[in-house]
Amino acid sequence: MAVRAVVIEADGGSRGNPGPAGYGAVVRDPATGEVLAERAEAIGTATNNVAEYRGLIAGLEAAAELGAAEVEARMDSKLVVEQMCGRWQIKNPGLRPLAAQAAGLVGRFASVRFSWVPRERNKHADALANAAMDAAAGLAPTRPVEAPREAAAPDPAVREVAARAATGRATGTDPATIPASWEPRPTEEATRLILVRHGETERTVQKRYSGRGDVPLTERGRAQARATAARVAALAPSVAAVVSSPLARCVATAEAVAALVGNPPVRPDDDLIECDFGVWEGCTFAEVREGWAGELDAWLASTRVAPPEGESFVAVAERTGRAVDRLRKAYPGETVVVVSHVSPIKLVLRDALAAGDAFLHRLYLDTAGISVLDLYPDGGVAVRSVNDTSHLADV
Repeated sequence: MAVRAVVIEADGGSRGNPGPAGYGAVVRDPATGEVLAERAEAIGTATNNVAEYRGLIAGLEAAAELGAAEVEARMDSKLVVEQMCGRWQIKNPGLRPLAAQAAGLVGRFASVRFSWVPRERNKHADALANAAMDAAAGLAPTRPVEAPREAAAPDPAVREVAARAATGRATGTDPATIPASWEPRPTEEATRLILVRHGETERTVQKRYSGRGDVPLTERGRAQARATAARVAALAPSVAAVVSSPLARCVATAEAVAALVGNPPVRPDDDLIECDFGVWEGCTFAEVREGWAGELDAWLASTRVAPPEGESFVAVAERTGRAVDRLRKAYPGETVVVVSHVSPIKLVLRDALAAGDAFLHRLYLDTAGISVLDLYPDGGVAVRSVNDTSHLADV
């Protein structure tokens, strides 16, 4: 059942800064203090601030899953609270994508406000974060997680900062939180990613879920690949690399592109493969609705839910994020063609635009469509185009 208002308590930390890191988040009913949801995760080696932002993001995601409209986020991290309220600049480029992701989630609620609280009033989230840090370090949890039923009483000394509910903060557009698109970019050149969805297959024509099944391009799909190759060649006189999902429909599209941009070898990357749709593979939406109505509703409602025997969009986003990070580091200031599938490309664009999860169900990507984004060394992102299909008019 959806709730109107919730309180999020979030924390994160690392042992070593950077070191083994983890986060914890608790969602409570503000009237009773009842715990409605908990989130905790070991995130490997990271800094305190990265872990704190991850805790906030997890808490906001949990609140969204509960259907909350109004949120108060309490943290003992002064830095995260002040940056999310727009008073402190985000100078660390590693935090900017996390702040942008949090801001995108904020836009899903009617109102959000951020409050700084002393650590002793954030014990539950702190305990979850410490248990996650223990797990990251390969240790058993060092202390039990306490879950007091009652939320801490309001403290007049606590500094509460109201986020701008109707403008800025509530829509996730605060220019002090997200690097503004009007801000002059640094002198370093961006890494440009030209994202290409593979050409047509029989399953795309029939509107069937096509995940790990290795289906080939149709004759029209091969024509689309050739037209896409010509368009990419016109967009990018120089291409440093062509990387592709290892599935045949992507490799064939990538090979057509590579042939017109200097013929670099097509490099397969398993992290670019399509979502695993499990038992839904090869089914139409109507067939899934008929056979798995409850599972489908849960999947549509949350990116954490996977199809039966399949993979969640959260898992897909993690691996596509790894792929993008590798390309940014390996090809600074160069252009890379990335040939993948609809789900990975949507997730890359969602994160680049700091959009919410609803974006995934509202964006349509055609077969052989092209999207372009620039990744700057300071962490800035500029999306240049989405789903360009002008080259397919005669195909």
